[in-house]
Amino acid sequence: MKSNSKLQGAALCISLIFALTACNKTASNADSGAMFTDSSGFLTVPAASPLRSHLEVQPVSAAGGTRLIELPAMVEADPGRVANIMAPLTGRVVALKVGLGDRVKQGQVLAVLASGDMAQAFADDDKARDAYNLAQKALDRARGVHEAGGGADKDLEAAESAYNQALAELNRAQTRLKALNGDTAGHAGQLLLKAPQNGVVTALSVASGAQVTDPTATLMTVTNLERVFVTVSVAENQIGIAGVGTPADITLTAYPNQTFHGAVTAANPMIEPDTRREKVRIALDNSDGRLMPNMYATVRLAAPAESGVLVPETALLLNNDSTIVFVEVQPWVFQRRAVQMGEETDTTARVLSGLAVGDRIVVKGGILLND
Repeated sequence: MKSNSKLQGAALCISLIFALTACNKTASNADSGAMFTDSSGFLTVPAASPLRSHLEVQPVSAAGGTRLIELPAMVEADPGRVANIMAPLTGRVVALKVGLGDRVKQGQVLAVLASGDMAQAFADDDKARDAYNLAQKALDRARGVHEAGGGADKDLEAAESAYNQALAELNRAQTRLKALNGDTAGHAGQLLLKAPQNGVVTALSVASGAQVTDPTATLMTVTNLERVFVTVSVAENQIGIAGVGTPADITLTAYPNQTFHGAVTAANPMIEPDTRREKVRIALDNSDGRLMPNMYATVRLAAPAESGVLVPETALLLNNDSTIVFVEVQPWVFQRRAVQMGEETDTTARVLSGLAVGDRIVVKGGILLND
């Protein structure tokens, strides 16, 4: 309710009432010149009343369509594109190849560690490769002898078994070396930490020369920001308006004159216990890198309008603690009716109860009847 505008309108109308009253006093017939009569709450405006020229009556229209809900939001990185870089082995950082905020490519070396465990992995690979080569030669000789008619079957079977075991051990050693990001063309004993994806170094907690003693500690974080989430916390009583696929318009504090368009991508299947809100995420393309995590945003979601009818704001009047309108029950016969209000704009208001579509109400000059 726009109470200030109502008070201003009341002041203007009071002046008009005094003027109209003065006109009544000069009329020769007091009854025929009365502005209106009140009979058990039914206000009748006579044909000769000057009020008729100041009252405007219109039928009530149905409310429909949608309404926009504005919610605060924040830009966040896609959790599925945040990679924490850890050293699988202990060692000393002999070279740090990147700095905080640097852009990196998948497979790029981020840091080099000198590690005794890594040297052991290289040694295991060398031993397994040598054993494999030896077993392969022994198998070739055993097959040659067997084909020439010499040698027992068990000798060939033993050579084949030794070969299979050597091959299995070589595969194991190579798989472990690959899992440790080892480069067989590099130096034995060096552990190479490589970028698992394209992205930006968004956290860095290691320096060149530092000793890494905890294989579970995060040394740096590489975040791919080509796609980001705008995260909204939706109140419990508004959850129904933010389902997956709901269109959303987004404005950011950093870019107030630009609107980003998206749709709800994901919604948490549970309410946050501390805030009693549901987190809803809207994915946005960020290939240009303009959207940064932790930026403030405003999200507008289209929701079904509340039920009820629409009336002009000028039809609403204050009567004690109630909001009322004047309903025309017969031609130029009016009755006060209390209404329950919904959302309002500068020009219209939604009435949730007290009126029905088709009711004729006073939309202008009703203050003159509200004495």
